[in-house]
Amino acid sequence: MGRRRSFDEGEVVEAAAELFARRTYDGVSIDDLVKWVGVHRNSLYGVFGSKRGLYLAALRRHIDQDVRPHLARVARSEVALTWDLLLLAAVDRAPDDSEVAELVSSVFVELDQAAGDPGVTEALLGRWLRARPDVERHRETVSDRGVPFEHDALEMAPGKEI
Repeated sequence: MGRRRSFDEGEVVEAAAELFARRTYDGVSIDDLVKWVGVHRNSLYGVFGSKRGLYLAALRRHIDQDVRPHLARVARSEVALTWDLLLLAAVDRAPDDSEVAELVSSVFVELDQAAGDPGVTEALLGRWLRARPDVERHRETVSDRGVPFEHDALEMAPGKEI
C-alpha cells in the first residue's frame, strides 16, 4: 500500500461525522473510516484512540459547528436542518453510551430553552424521522465514495468496540 498523506484532524473529524451520519456508529467499521477519510488506520488510532474516540470528536464537532449556531432558527420555524449525526446519536448511541447521552441531552435542553417550549425537540425529531432519506439513496451516495454499504458480519457485531 502506498504512503498516505499526513492529515488535518479537523478534516478527518468532519469526514467521519458525514459517514457516521449516513450509516450510524455500528454501521461504520474502522476500515470504512480509513477508506472514507483517506488516512491510515494507525493514524486514526494514534490521534483518536478508537472508533468511539473519533465518533465522540465527530459528534462534538457536529454539535458545535452544525447544531448550536442554528438552535434559535430551528426553534422558531418548521425547518428541519440536517442534524443527522445528532439525531442518530440520540436514537442509536445514547441508550448505550452515557457520554453520548449527555451530549445529546445538553443540546436538546438548549433547543427547548431557545424555543421556550419543551415540545420543540420532539417535533424536530419527528420531522427528521419522517423526512429521513431512504436507504437506497444512502447506499448510492456512500458507494460513490468507494465505501461499500455492506459490512462484514464481525464488524457489525453488537457491542464490538474497535
